[in-house]
Amino acid sequence: MRARTISPLEIDMYQRAARMILSNHLVTQTYPDRLALPLLRRWATELREDLLELFGYRFEVTETTARLFTVPDRLVPDTPARTPSDRVFDRHRYAYLALALAALGRSGNQITLSELADHVATEAAQVPGVTLSTERAADRDAFVDAVAWLAARGAIVLADGDAGGWASNPDTGEALYDIDRSVVIALFRPPRVLQHVTSVRSLLEGEKDRLQEAAVGPRPADPRETARRIRRALVERPVVYADELADDERLQLALPRTAAAVEDLTGLVAERRAEGIAMIDPSGRMSDVRFPSTGTVSQVALLLAGEMADRVLDLDAPQLQHRPLPDRSRFELTTQLDAAIPRAGIFEQLAEDPAAAPSEPTTPVENASEPARYPQLGDAWLAEAVGKLVRQFGRTFAAQWQADHAGLRRNAIALLDRLDLVRKVDDGVLVLPAIARFRGVVVNIRHRSAQSDLFHEPVTGRTDDTRPV
Repeated sequence: MRARTISPLEIDMYQRAARMILSNHLVTQTYPDRLALPLLRRWATELREDLLELFGYRFEVTETTARLFTVPDRLVPDTPARTPSDRVFDRHRYAYLALALAALGRSGNQITLSELADHVATEAAQVPGVTLSTERAADRDAFVDAVAWLAARGAIVLADGDAGGWASNPDTGEALYDIDRSVVIALFRPPRVLQHVTSVRSLLEGEKDRLQEAAVGPRPADPRETARRIRRALVERPVVYADELADDERLQLALPRTAAAVEDLTGLVAERRAEGIAMIDPSGRMSDVRFPSTGTVSQVALLLAGEMADRVLDLDAPQLQHRPLPDRSRFELTTQLDAAIPRAGIFEQLAEDPAAAPSEPTTPVENASEPARYPQLGDAWLAEAVGKLVRQFGRTFAAQWQADHAGLRRNAIALLDRLDLVRKVDDGVLVLPAIARFRGVVVNIRHRSAQSDLFHEPVTGRTDDTRPV
């Protein structure tokens, strides 16, 4: 492992480079900042070897881009693309993004926003269920969001004009973009030709091996690949719980060297508990979700996590009902994605055999012990807890949430679920062990002294109450 041979004077810079590419996957001359690409180019050789050895990731660096090709062990529906205003992409924005990438790949060095919209509208008309009409404000807004996502990553650079003006009125507004073809190519390079794909399973790395396994039977597990899979989980998930792993994976998670290798590469600190491991980033920059953080939702989520931990650990309170985690199989998600594939664009002569893909979910490796059960907090308790927080600290909340307590509760719980601190169920949440690290949250509210007068007498520096004659 090259990280262990780097000088102590340079290891911090190397670990910063590793965190940079693991958190972004694509780095350009301007994204996420102008210092990132030179840093990765400085350590390209060492990173290429370590990322392949520890995770099985392929790392490519050019003069203008750095790209990490990861190995998806599972489909994750809770890491969507987001607009600059942090709004989640919907299906139309995803469609416009894909079609815009295709149009940019066939364009010259520059393109106007209206020309790009015309290309996307023409292609969208050939896809069932997708349309782009520049006469509809909602379509223009969605298209501009997709363009802004590309611009943020440097695929296109604004040369003149304003996209917002075009979104408001395409007859009077316009924008001109320079196209960076190297970034466009690096953004999307699927392992299979999409016109040959009839199932999203074919886009997952290692699917061929799984199909062979289904045909000839399971092969002996490779401990090295199992270790890579656990290391990937450590850097991709907020928390890795042992109860969600198979027996051989739990063994790898328990070995000190598994997390130690990740620590040496990234500088993250492994926080171990009996239930699993969370990798903590002292810099606070590697995760796409910083927690604790500013903002009403994040602060209420932190306070609610403290309330949950206190309730679960309160020995004097009534015993809570315990339930196992709900099944998080991605088979249903895979089926929904497969159903959305436009069949009109598939080359039937070269397409994969649909019968080759498994029609039933792969049976997971069963653990020897019974599934763990976690305390459940119901919707009534959650509503009461958030109501209590609103009464105590509501005057400090953003105006948007002061009148929408239910929405505030939903968003706070969704954030905790995204961080693997709770798991949402139909009638409440299951509280997961990692939430205990937020027990005993202390709240400090800054008070501003009231100013009764518009103008004040200047301070003279006197410390007594006497006045000069």
